[in-house]
Amino acid sequence: MKSPLVPCVLSCLFLSMSSSSAFADFPGPAKDYRGFARHDFVVDGCKTTVVAPKEAAPGKPWLWRAEFFDHRPEIDVALLGKGFHLVYIQVGNTFGCPDAMKHWDVLYAELTGKYGLSKKPVLLGLSRGGLYVYNWGSANPDKVSCIIGDNPVCDFKSWPGGKGKGKGSKGDWAKLIKDYHFKDEAEALAYTKNPVDNLKPLAEAKVPLLHLAGDADEVVPYEENTVVIQRRYKELGGSFTLILKKGFKHHPHGLDDPTPVVKFVLEHTQRTGA
Repeated sequence: MKSPLVPCVLSCLFLSMSSSSAFADFPGPAKDYRGFARHDFVVDGCKTTVVAPKEAAPGKPWLWRAEFFDHRPEIDVALLGKGFHLVYIQVGNTFGCPDAMKHWDVLYAELTGKYGLSKKPVLLGLSRGGLYVYNWGSANPDKVSCIIGDNPVCDFKSWPGGKGKGKGSKGDWAKLIKDYHFKDEAEALAYTKNPVDNLKPLAEAKVPLLHLAGDADEVVPYEENTVVIQRRYKELGGSFTLILKKGFKHHPHGLDDPTPVVKFVLEHTQRTGA
């Protein structure tokens, strides 16, 4: 007589095998990245890097870093240790312009569809990377668990425009005008979709924000970027957490001990089911 447990065991085994093989493995040979497996491949014509944790956390959460891969990677490495994947795509120095965001759209679809990563990544914008994470997040608020800014650019008039207290960057400003397809500087200055202007979709979706910010930042002035985001987001009813680095300039970025940021991320990825 067959045990009534046999069909159940076989069914469970089949489901387990199916779920583990339902998504593709990342292409290319794995290389070492700080003790984790790094995969480099091309998505939508752009070089892409995915670093896999030793064991993925439930739901396959991931950290999507914009700009400056491996610069002050304490947060990245700590989250890899918590089972997060780490993702980066090279779209050039394009300041989060609409053309760059189209590449992000393709990568998101690829990673969540073909590779089964969470549908709500954590976005990390370091310096000019703030333009990327806020522009993509505001356009896709239902696809974000939380946003981390590290001395982030939140208004391109501030940097690279240099229209406030900072000196800006003349070369980057000219390139930004070209990348956004503005006809001239006047059109760039009249633009109404900078992160500081476009927070409502994120607030309505209840996406929590966290900024690491030096109040003596001479490159991306604190008062013109993080302070404006904090005030406006709270006015919209959004959740904003500030880790203020008193007396710090634009560099160094990050935190020697990333524990406060990791706790923030774990709290909000678990809250959203990411």
